[in-house]
Amino acid sequence: MTRVKRGYAARQNRRNRMKLASGFRGAHSRIVRVSKQQVVRALASPHRDRDKCKRDFRRPWIARTNAAARDAGVSHAKSVRHLSRNQVLSNRKMLAQMAVPDTGSPNTILGISASDGGGGG
Repeated sequence: MTRVKRGYAARQNRRNRMKLASGFRGAHSRIVRVSKQQVVRALASPHRDRDKCKRDFRRPWIARTNAAARDAGVSHAKSVRHLSRNQVLSNRKMLAQMAVPDTGSPNTILGISASDGGGGG
């Protein structure tokens, strides 16, 4: 079998990886083997953190709609279940935006849920 000389390709891969690790501290930006591990970990973080960011945004929306639903006499889960069954509105962000500025409007929407017994069953 013939010998494959791949010095340039190997150097190019290492150089590109070291560029990705350029802002890291200590050996994480200087030593090739350690920087490879850190780059792999760093590239996995954005996907995880995007999902975490979505969860963090959704939490106050649910709290706001829950407060409006409690004023109407139902729980958040029952009101959302009823609204989705009747295909009125299933977007929690929109419900939260309606609940904050005008206190009357979510009660009219969630009043459907309250008058129907919360949509349970």
